[in-house]
Formats: sequence, C-alpha cells, structure tokens
Amino acid sequence: MTDHPHLQTTVLDATDVRGLAEFYRKLLGLQYLPGDEPPADGAPDDDWLVLTDSDGARQLAFQAVPVLPRVTWPDATGVAQQLHLDLTVPDTEALERQRDRALALGAEQLLDRADDPEEPLYVFADPAGHPFCLFVA
Repeated sequence: MTDHPHLQTTVLDATDVRGLAEFYRKLLGLQYLPGDEPPADGAPDDDWLVLTDSDGARQLAFQAVPVLPRVTWPDATGVAQQLHLDLTVPDTEALERQRDRALALGAEQLLDRADDPEEPLYVFADPAGHPFCLFVA
C-alpha cells in the first residue's frame, strides 16, 4: 500500500481531439488505447482519447473543449503556458532529426537554443498551441 497517489496520465485540452492525438501519436510513437482508434466508418470522434506506450501504459489523453486560447509564451503579458511537456533525445544529431519531424508533423518552433553548450534545446507549440521542449539529456 502506498502513501501517495499514482500519476496515470497527462491530459491536454484540444478543439480538435483527433488531430492533436495524431500529432503526439506520430511524434512519440504511441498507440491508441483499445477502442480509441480512428473510426473506420467516418463516425464523429469521441471527445476523449487516450494514447499508450507499447506496454499499454497510458501516456497522454486529450479532451475536447469548445475554445482554447493559444498560449502566447514567451510574451508574459498574454496567455500563460500553464503546463508544458519535456521531451528528451540522447544527442544533438537526434535533436535536429526530431526537430525536423516535429515541424513536419505541424509543430511551430518558438525558441531555438540548439547552440547552448550546457542544454541544447528547442521549444515548440503543438498544433493546438501547447508548448513542449525537446532537449538533449
């Protein structure tokens, strides 16, 4: 018996739940929770989708919202980021390769610190505007 709760998943709001789930599914190599796969008959998507790793552990979930103000970071006078995801790669070669993948999948680059000798990184916004960092760890 533990003395604390277990973090099950991180949930991101989205006006296009399937679109954002697809972005992260492709970027992170995840899969849909059984039953959350895209409908074959073109039926409307649910307002809640879950992505898992290859072992079935929940990684990210997405819930529908009617409106989602876009984060204005790094401009602190607008909409705060409130939460961001940190994603790591093993070296600078992988950093550049994953940067290109993120952009090809629809991310927007917000910050370039790839030349930082201590912690090379990029900051992106996903297609819904949520920031995420990609850095060498």
